[in-house]
Amino acid sequence: MKKLMTGNEAIARGFYEAGGTVASAYPGTPSTEILENMAQYKENVYCEWAPNEKVALEVAIGASIAGARALGAMKHVGVNVAADALMTYGYTGVNGGLILVSADDPGMHSSQNEQDNRYYAKFAKIAMLEPSDSQEAKDFIAEGLRISEEFDTPVLLRVTTRICHSKGMVELKERENVAIKPYVRNISKFVATPANGKKLHVILEDKLEKLEEFSNNTHLNRIEWGDKKIGIITSGVAYEYAREVFGDNASYLKLGFTHPLPFKKIEEFRNQVETLYVIEELEPYIEEQIKARGIDCIGKEKITRIGELNPDIIAKSLLGKETAMVRNLDAAKEDIISRPPTLCAGCPHRGFFHVLSKKKNVMVTGDIGCYTLGSSEPLNAMDTCICMGASISAGHGAQKAFEVNGVDKKVVGVIGDSTFFHSGITSLIDIVYNKGNAVTVILDNRITGMTGHQENPGTGYTLMGEKTVAIDIPKLCEAVGVKNVMVINPLDVKASEEALNKAFESTEPTVIVTKYPCALKNFSEEDIEEFGCQPSLYRVIDDKCKVCKLCLKTGCPALSYSDTVNINKDMCVGCSVCAQVCPFDAIERVGE
Repeated sequence: MKKLMTGNEAIARGFYEAGGTVASAYPGTPSTEILENMAQYKENVYCEWAPNEKVALEVAIGASIAGARALGAMKHVGVNVAADALMTYGYTGVNGGLILVSADDPGMHSSQNEQDNRYYAKFAKIAMLEPSDSQEAKDFIAEGLRISEEFDTPVLLRVTTRICHSKGMVELKERENVAIKPYVRNISKFVATPANGKKLHVILEDKLEKLEEFSNNTHLNRIEWGDKKIGIITSGVAYEYAREVFGDNASYLKLGFTHPLPFKKIEEFRNQVETLYVIEELEPYIEEQIKARGIDCIGKEKITRIGELNPDIIAKSLLGKETAMVRNLDAAKEDIISRPPTLCAGCPHRGFFHVLSKKKNVMVTGDIGCYTLGSSEPLNAMDTCICMGASISAGHGAQKAFEVNGVDKKVVGVIGDSTFFHSGITSLIDIVYNKGNAVTVILDNRITGMTGHQENPGTGYTLMGEKTVAIDIPKLCEAVGVKNVMVINPLDVKASEEALNKAFESTEPTVIVTKYPCALKNFSEEDIEEFGCQPSLYRVIDDKCKVCKLCLKTGCPALSYSDTVNINKDMCVGCSVCAQVCPFDAIERVGE
């Protein structure tokens, strides 16, 4: 049977078909849908959302040591969090096969950087696969698990946004029933003390030699002969782009197994073509290794290492041609209206950010989430965004720097609920332990918002839809030593103002938990019972409106101005922030 699937759907299916048993992940674009789709196979595959990527990989490692086939999935920056465990598991090797999916984001469609995680495979000294389409995304999971078990190594499956989210026809198979491997206690292999690690490193280097021999002979790396005047070495989605541009007017060394690289096959290929191009997305990972071997090739001196690759970039860079698509896009630029992202109408973060934006002499350290849009006009309520959890710890550092140097400035760290569970808890402990007094605001919108409404430890539900314990954020903050914890409805402008004023007066650690469900959330029974969550509608009373435009400063996309202030009834959900801000009572609830 064949089915149209995205790469992420195909990865989930591949793990199911290959007899996978345990899968763990932290949601992050472009990887999120892998585990979301894995949940449909829950009768055979245990799958979960972990609090962060390090935990996700460690769960997969535990399952692998126990003898099961396991998978961890995350976006590229998540591998930074998981790297501690990855580096050591590269040394120890596996029992059951283990795949780590790194979903890279060239072009930074939803990320703070566009790092190329192929270097992690080289850094951790593990095998790596790079599929080029959805069919390979599925098939490479089974291949990777077999390689993992045969060569006693974790396998990095590197995909990119275009592979993750593009669709292609995929041939499906039945599930392979793979028995769990026996667990045999092996201290010298799995207890990574320095004494054991020294021995394991010797074994690891021998594995890499065997993996390179495999790389030279596997069908995953194949030569496709065409015109030999041009030779192209490529991998991943870049192979599809190269094929689209050059067609049969070039020969290709298509690499699916990219660490270790097949240098014998590369030399064989180079010797039979006149000009050799290396076409790869982002960094010159393949190119620099080839050049280090003294093999002449053309790569990043022609093709950009910034942003997402596409056929037009390749055609213009290597052939000097401008495609019809580029010409049409250039012609249409004047007609394209810029629409920067903004907090949704009715977003529970808006009321609080509006109040925070009016505070003077304040530094706001932000975090990763949809609430990062609080940094945009007209709110301008965030000064930094570094990485998950950094809002609290960077805020603590900034507050201490101001204090030591006699600067009278208050610091507010702003973080979401899922991000707080991810890596904010330890940062808050740091504030308490080191007697800080930066204000911490936990924006609890009852779901993991930015990546598409995944459950987290605070929602009361698991990935597989089971009810579970909902971690109580205020009690957790109290448990780590915070004495001043306030819980407010962020849509209540007055309550937000009072909470911030009280926090600013405190000389001890203070936490404000803003608690209200995301406006786009499919409300749970608990949401309806606790918050009501009944959508309503507001309208402008034209006779009362003085067109002061204070309501527009909340940044709500349902509000607009054209001679008069208007509220789009199709967007308004009745959060009432605009009505609370209006000094002339010119905005009223419809039906009252």
